[in-house]
Amino acid sequence: MQPAPLSRRLVAEFIGTAMLLAAIVGSGIAAERLSPHESGLELLENAVATAAALVAIIMAFGPVSGAHLNPLISVADAVLGGLTAAAAASYVVAQFAGAVVGALVANLPAPRACTPAGILELLKRGGIPIAGRRAVVVGRSDIVGKPVAFLLLHQHATVTICHSKTPDLPAVCREADILVAAIGRAAMITRDFIRQGATVIDVGTNYIQDRDLAARIFRNSPEKLASFDRRGSVLVGDVDPIDVVERAGAYTPVPGGVGPLTIAMLMVNTVASAERRSGVC
Repeated sequence: MQPAPLSRRLVAEFIGTAMLLAAIVGSGIAAERLSPHESGLELLENAVATAAALVAIIMAFGPVSGAHLNPLISVADAVLGGLTAAAAASYVVAQFAGAVVGALVANLPAPRACTPAGILELLKRGGIPIAGRRAVVVGRSDIVGKPVAFLLLHQHATVTICHSKTPDLPAVCREADILVAAIGRAAMITRDFIRQGATVIDVGTNYIQDRDLAARIFRNSPEKLASFDRRGSVLVGDVDPIDVVERAGAYTPVPGGVGPLTIAMLMVNTVASAERRSGVC
């Protein structure tokens, strides 16, 4: 049986409601002026709200392609495209401030990095058990690898973080019930890394501009090569797109997998920040 791609049905049900709420509450929070006396957490909430409001408004008023949203979506991973320099600087500082990182480690309420939070939402809504499972995260970045490892740990998974110095990486990955690839290398995770039936989360977004490499990765797929010829590049994740279908029990495709959930969780952060500031929760 071919594994089911995670996230497509989730995006439809999840983004709509959150987007509407974010457009309302986010615009109100964004109107507040940043104070030099605000804490790192408050600065982060302001910056996230501002970006979320912009994304929500853009998405609400007409068709928008992923390319148009990319500068704003990147706020989730520490860059605020399209905002003022002051707001961007505030976000970057606050995203990695001790209070925010401490809240993540201690599992206290605070905005979470959007991509890792989206991964957890995918697993939960996809009915993928986490508690008691072995999770392997390939990549140790501050915006994906480390946060998703802590989030999985808080859900009672046994977590291993791997990186470029990990010996026998394929063998470690094959132990995973849940394998998260966030290493930034196109199609690096092949069938040798994937245990049969594992859940594979592909965070990678790599644009291949070498036609021969694209042909090798996609096994000379006429559709993919035709797309490459039209655009001059093709998008591939960190996981081999053919091997993952053959080995995984469930997986996130690239594109259309983790990316849309990054947007959705940006909206969730906005609503949660508004609720905290208003005393609702």
